[in-house]
Amino acid sequence: MKEDPYLLSGRNTIIHKLRKVDLLVVNSRQDPVLMVIHNGIEVYEGPIPKNKLEAKRMDVAVVDVSSPDNFGDYKNLLFVQTLNNKEYKIDYSRKNAPNYFITIHQESTF
Repeated sequence: MKEDPYLLSGRNTIIHKLRKVDLLVVNSRQDPVLMVIHNGIEVYEGPIPKNKLEAKRMDVAVVDVSSPDNFGDYKNLLFVQTLNNKEYKIDYSRKNAPNYFITIHQESTF
């Protein structure tokens, strides 16, 4: 069994842990899909893979937040830690704000 390229921590934190695979974070149909890369987060505009084989070909892993395998329900607030040890706070209630909804929560120093 192959290991996932991310860890789930607590009730609302995703930790990206594999540089070769980007993460596509899906929260709901109304919210934009986010792409977590090794050094940041950006809004993803492309097609979402329909299955794991298609995702593997694109070198991405789809993280459906509301899936029972993950958090099990919609999250209004989500934290994502990237491989460069930056943690991002994603507040979906502010998705129409001028600075959009992705803000740096903290920067870890190791």
